[in-house]
Amino acid sequence: MAEMISYEPATGAELWRGIAGDVDGEVAAARAGWTDWARRTFEERAEILRRFADIVRTHDDSFADIIARETGKPLWEAKGEVDAVIGKVGISIAAYGERTAQRSMEGALGARNHVRHKPHGVLAVLGPYNFPAHLPNGHIVPALLAGNAIVFKPSEKTPASGAFLVDLFHEAGVPETVIRIVQGGRDEGKALAGHAGIDGLLFTGSAGAGAALSRQFADTPQRILALELGGNNPLVVWDTPDIAAAATIVVQSGYLSAGQRCTCGRRLIVRDGAEGPLLEEVGKILDRIIIGGPHDEPAPFMGPVIDNDAATQVLAAYDRLVANGAVVLRAMTRPDPAKPFLTPGLIDVTNVADLPDEEIFGPLVQLIRVPDFDAAITAANATRYGLAASVVTDDAALYDRFWAGVRAGVINWNRPTNGAPSNAPFGGVGISGNHRPSAFYAADYCAYPVTSVEAEEARATIGQGLLQS
Repeated sequence: MAEMISYEPATGAELWRGIAGDVDGEVAAARAGWTDWARRTFEERAEILRRFADIVRTHDDSFADIIARETGKPLWEAKGEVDAVIGKVGISIAAYGERTAQRSMEGALGARNHVRHKPHGVLAVLGPYNFPAHLPNGHIVPALLAGNAIVFKPSEKTPASGAFLVDLFHEAGVPETVIRIVQGGRDEGKALAGHAGIDGLLFTGSAGAGAALSRQFADTPQRILALELGGNNPLVVWDTPDIAAAATIVVQSGYLSAGQRCTCGRRLIVRDGAEGPLLEEVGKILDRIIIGGPHDEPAPFMGPVIDNDAATQVLAAYDRLVANGAVVLRAMTRPDPAKPFLTPGLIDVTNVADLPDEEIFGPLVQLIRVPDFDAAITAANATRYGLAASVVTDDAALYDRFWAGVRAGVINWNRPTNGAPSNAPFGGVGISGNHRPSAFYAADYCAYPVTSVEAEEARATIGQGLLQS
């Protein structure tokens, strides 16, 4: 089996070493364990997962440290991710009760009609590297509550965080046969997704990978596929009197997590000729941004991107835009060629012909100037994606027009694009997903409804179409 090594992006130090997993063996183990788990009552499963939340809380510092070191994100951000892992349990229990509650109704001839839900069986979960605990956990917890078993493959870039998460589930009392881990890369992910022993796949990642999985699942409609994908998200700033607040929202939207959030604001859309004060305020904030390692003091606003390959890809995309006519307002640089730290970039792409509709997963914001608000909505919708969108304006009527006219699964007003509550559905349209929103609505794809017509005694009549006896 292939050896795997995880390095800290901020320092280059080795963090974790292991070997790629056995997909066949892990799926077989999960298949052997899931029926017993499914037969337990929901209350039993919920109690074990409440214990999991308590266990995570006792290990919160160690967990945050591993996440921060493996992703390069600031420690304060990693602590927030661990808090989200803890909070997901209570939210998922509430969501299960609301979204998949048992219902009973009066039926014909004294029968009763019941709606209940059953688990799918064994679900594969493929996790991303940007939130290596919170995002896969967002699939795993509701799937376990519903009675499924899990085979989890973390991103090959964050195996240590994934392993730590699974160990905490086991420590809390989730049987080892009920949640399994497969370490590995593209080959293991493809093998797991196509394995005959799984009943579905829950995936968070890029739109390209999601499209490949859709093709892979085309011949198996009996298996559930839930895709949570990326975005080329617009942020419109329009006639707002508080330029400082608007600039702060721009920076939070575009550069939080070094631009490695699927909801980051990629395209900044403004009224042509009125952008000067906003760009000046954004520049003042960018001048103050601290870029550094997870444990640096003072704490950084953003760390590196995940690795050197990612840094090279982001810079290459930036260079292509500049070569095609983008005007550099704030140059993106790589201070140390041996490490994946990038400085925030801001470019004006208004006059770039055939502007690529792509998710550049790093700290780059593209400015687009338009003549009026209708053109701003048109520009916002000029994408195959449809994950997040936000407008900054004091005019409620403009927000109403924006909400009605923009195609996205998350639409915010006077808030960053990357602000989405965990107690609400989360997902996009277009190539940002396959209409299976996660977060509070994850319960919908973790169990399937069963309708039953039930009567204590057999009673039946045929009223028409029979010869007289």
